[in-house]
Amino acid sequence: MAVLKTRTWISLWFLLTTPVILWDVGYCFMRPRSMKGGDLHWIWAPYALYQEVYGLPAFNSGDGFTNAQSFMNVLETALNLLYLYLAHVVAWPPATLIGFTSASLTLAKTVLYWMQEYYCNYCAVGHNNAWDLFWLWILPNGLWLVVPTLIVRTLGKDLVNALTLADRVSTMTSMNKRR
Repeated sequence: MAVLKTRTWISLWFLLTTPVILWDVGYCFMRPRSMKGGDLHWIWAPYALYQEVYGLPAFNSGDGFTNAQSFMNVLETALNLLYLYLAHVVAWPPATLIGFTSASLTLAKTVLYWMQEYYCNYCAVGHNNAWDLFWLWILPNGLWLVVPTLIVRTLGKDLVNALTLADRVSTMTSMNKRR
């Protein structure tokens, strides 16, 4: 019987990022009401800093990338919560695959987010000085590269180990049946 191996740091990442992601999704999906001047802006007041630089130009031009990535955030968060439920409540060994998939999606989407900037010649962040760029964009967004990479690596190893063990058991069972 397979044993589910959970790690506190992975579960905490999935749990603690859920409200952050949902808060961000709410801001994006509620635009323009969530923006400065909107009746709901008080919920997202810290976003005023980002709105003028990133949010308003994208919103005014009809750029759909922001809401598209927010929709992906909803799917990833649902998978994160499903992983937590299956891993900690049900203790279902394949929950590892759910966590691996979710972290892979987060990583891929974040790489896409960074590559969008690279290929548009840093169209949304290139105006920043080095200090602002680091503290307001690289550091916060970099966490979404580093932590999901570590989760993918860790859960990927668990999946490889489980598949290797299953193959060995299957091979041994087949050999014993031939005898």
